[in-house]
Amino acid sequence: MGVKAALPKYEIYFYNTVLCLAMFWATSWIFEVSSSNASRKSFKTSMKPGWYYFGRKMDTADFEWMMWFSTFREHILFALSGHVLFAKICSMLAPQYRSLVHMVYGLLAVWTSMGWTYVSLMLSHCILLYSVSLVKIRWLCFVTGFCTLATFKCEPFVSWQAGFVEGDFELRHVLFYGGCGFTIMRCMSFALENCERKDGNYNILELLKYNFYLPFFYFGPIMTFDKFYVQANKSDLTRKEREMWNISLQGLIHLGVIIVVDVLFHFMYIRTIPTDMKLLRHLSDWALVGLAYFNLVYDWVKAAIMFGVINTVARLDHLDPPKPPKCITMLYVFAETHFDRGINDWLCKYVYDYLGGKHDNVVEELVATLCTYGVAVLWLGPCEVVLLWAFFNWFGLNFELWTAKFFSMEPFASMEMEMSEAMSRRIRATVNTLNFWCIVFFNIVALNSLDFAKLVAKRLLLKGFPITTIIVMFMTYCLIQAIKEQERKQALINDPDPLPPVQPQNITTSVTGAAAAASADTQPVADPSKEKAE
Repeated sequence: MGVKAALPKYEIYFYNTVLCLAMFWATSWIFEVSSSNASRKSFKTSMKPGWYYFGRKMDTADFEWMMWFSTFREHILFALSGHVLFAKICSMLAPQYRSLVHMVYGLLAVWTSMGWTYVSLMLSHCILLYSVSLVKIRWLCFVTGFCTLATFKCEPFVSWQAGFVEGDFELRHVLFYGGCGFTIMRCMSFALENCERKDGNYNILELLKYNFYLPFFYFGPIMTFDKFYVQANKSDLTRKEREMWNISLQGLIHLGVIIVVDVLFHFMYIRTIPTDMKLLRHLSDWALVGLAYFNLVYDWVKAAIMFGVINTVARLDHLDPPKPPKCITMLYVFAETHFDRGINDWLCKYVYDYLGGKHDNVVEELVATLCTYGVAVLWLGPCEVVLLWAFFNWFGLNFELWTAKFFSMEPFASMEMEMSEAMSRRIRATVNTLNFWCIVFFNIVALNSLDFAKLVAKRLLLKGFPITTIIVMFMTYCLIQAIKEQERKQALINDPDPLPPVQPQNITTSVTGAAAAASADTQPVADPSKEKAE
């Protein structure tokens, strides 16, 4: 059955009501736990004095959030503001050289923050992969790129290359790994696109412009080289109607979300509580389930805001960067699960789609997903948690394909065709409910810890069975139906149903009208000059 299958309005209203009540109920549990344990000894390292107006401590356990929007926000704002200023001046005076100015500013910013030896290290990797790309052998580009990426994941290569970084400021470690990892992925994209080019080779200057574009350099997201090359070198810099208004509105929305998250960190310690296993064992089932869900939602919000701030700057430079990841609340299939759309697009373009073809063959899909998650493991850094995350998501993605293949056969296909669209949607939502919690469990392994994931699964499926299990699954079913309703409305906007055919007019009326028109055509037309004379 199609995505446009509709349910009665009263049923949708019921699902939305249950979903809202469940969210408020879980939030109240987490708020109560946060308030009653704010002075706990295990919280001292991650709880800091918050805003004066609230008179409460603030959860500062997430290093990335605090780095971006508290500790180093002045440094990041200064670097991005300088980029915007110079880019604007260049686009007004010499727009044909704007990508070159972006590269020069990026090089100077990286040189200032990390030292000339670090710049030399990045240049050496660029030259290496550019040289390999001239041979135009695809597998050789992959081998060289992955071997180079592996040198940043294992000793003694990591320590040796980290010695090229000058200075001892706190952010140096993060900038080193971020800049190196994204540089290798960008260079691989350049090399693979150069292999696909039929006539000649891209200039190495294009690679340097691509790699040292400052907004993307340290933290991503990754734009594949083919898209960046076209957008960075286009001559027409005119903007669409209301484009600047949309960019400004996007920036204000990001600022508003940052403030809201900071406020919530004063009342809900969702990042600190999962680190205290002793406290978690004494929490109620509802608090644990809500904590797992809110941690996933928060991680999506963090990724959307961090990439959103960078994307706003990129849009000012007339680029169309990768969109933020799809909200975890809107996910119920493994095929759409990702927290970095740039890396996801890179993997799909060069690995998954290249090996998987049309994604309808089980064996090809098995190989394609295995290679895709293998690259993801190398990108994130091989360790127990990452390997578990990759295995579970790999299995989930393939299990979806196997299940779809199985139920597309007889007699299941005929059974679904005989039932109504509404009933088919309800059955699919029931299956998607189990899928949703598989996605939650598999991802909190990487985002929190394996112990936290095991504790939530044990409470939900064993100790809480059957009351907690049934109630949580029903609330999740309501969530899935709410998601499907949004998808249905979007599908109707993108592909509206055709209008009903126009009924033929009465034959007598048509004949009479035709005769009247014919008689009118045969009458002579009066001369305007004669009418005026008379």
